[in-house]
Amino acid sequence: MSKKGKIYIILVVLTIIAIVVLEMNKPKAINWFPSYATHHKIPFGTYVFNDQLKRVADTVVSVNRPPFEYLKNHTINGTYLFNNESINFGKEELNSLLNWVSKGNTIIVAAKNFEKKLLDTLNLSVLSVNTLDNFNNEYQFKLVNPELNPSETYTFDRASKFFHFNDIDTLETSIVGLIDTYRGNNQPMQDSLISTIKQPFGNGEIVLSTFPQAFTNYFILQSPNQNYTAGLLSYIDVSNPVYIDNYYKTGKTFYTSPMYLFLNTTSLKWAYYLMLIAALIYIIFEGKRKQRAIPVINPLKNQTVDFTRTIANMYYESGKHKDISQHKIQHFLEYIRNTLHLSTSELNDNFIRHLAARSSNTEEDTRILFKYIKNLNEKNEISHTELERLNTLIEQFKSHNQWKKTKT
Repeated sequence: MSKKGKIYIILVVLTIIAIVVLEMNKPKAINWFPSYATHHKIPFGTYVFNDQLKRVADTVVSVNRPPFEYLKNHTINGTYLFNNESINFGKEELNSLLNWVSKGNTIIVAAKNFEKKLLDTLNLSVLSVNTLDNFNNEYQFKLVNPELNPSETYTFDRASKFFHFNDIDTLETSIVGLIDTYRGNNQPMQDSLISTIKQPFGNGEIVLSTFPQAFTNYFILQSPNQNYTAGLLSYIDVSNPVYIDNYYKTGKTFYTSPMYLFLNTTSLKWAYYLMLIAALIYIIFEGKRKQRAIPVINPLKNQTVDFTRTIANMYYESGKHKDISQHKIQHFLEYIRNTLHLSTSELNDNFIRHLAARSSNTEEDTRILFKYIKNLNEKNEISHTELERLNTLIEQFKSHNQWKKTKT
């Protein structure tokens, strides 16, 4: 390898090392993906809530199957909790859930919006909160129950869009939580909007909240926000089993890609990247060495025909017609042996009859040819006219040969 090539390789290696060092020392970016998955420790995962719930509830069951299927195959009682960005049960599944609630159970659904059939069933409607005047992007939440310190407010500052209940059935619906929005510094607060409600349904209860972030790691770990989440849990009976839905989650409960371990473990991730970079370098340098232009080498020409013509012309020009005729006759006899498969040891009448039959020549023409060959063999010298006559007779004989035509 040339000196210039070695310098290029050294520069590439140093560049890769520098990139790796910079990436290793760079702080990991915060993942704000709204997964709501119970195993996620990212800000909008619900790992902390799930962990704390197991401490206060007697039984906590994670359900990874659709509620319709789970309720159909299991006889359960207690509380079924759903929280995600959006939850749409569908007609049959919603009916099975409502039927389960009416038997004395509770469901809590926390989502930014709800399907129309659920709202119509409970005589509710929702609207989005106006965030245009909320310059600080801060929202204040509070609980209305006198036993839950209703004067305490809980701040959330990572909102993208909020909804609230704008129309409720006051005879059947109880307000659990409110939401306030700031207009800005030193600006008055908007009227409180309803964020969480509770409504009886049959012998059970339904709790709906437009604030699913109340169950996320980010909200709970900012003191005293954990009191707000605990206040919501006070509306369920923790002595009965609590079923946590893991089916309606934006984040996966399990990872189908085998690359997850590589890309989420720093050391394995960079080992994988270095392997790809090394493979790329190998392809560039090794491919350059192996893929040089291959020179075109013309194949050797077959000079046999030219050589034969040269020798024949030499014989012909030197007047050795007798020698040429002998070569011509011997070549013709070899042609008969190899092509017509007849022995030429005895050139008698029987041979001529068989030869004429096999070559599609008349017996008369065949006799004329071999009589002429016999005459030439008896002479010591022949003229070029006789030689040409011999060649003409042989070519005419071959032109009638059906075996030759089949072969070509």
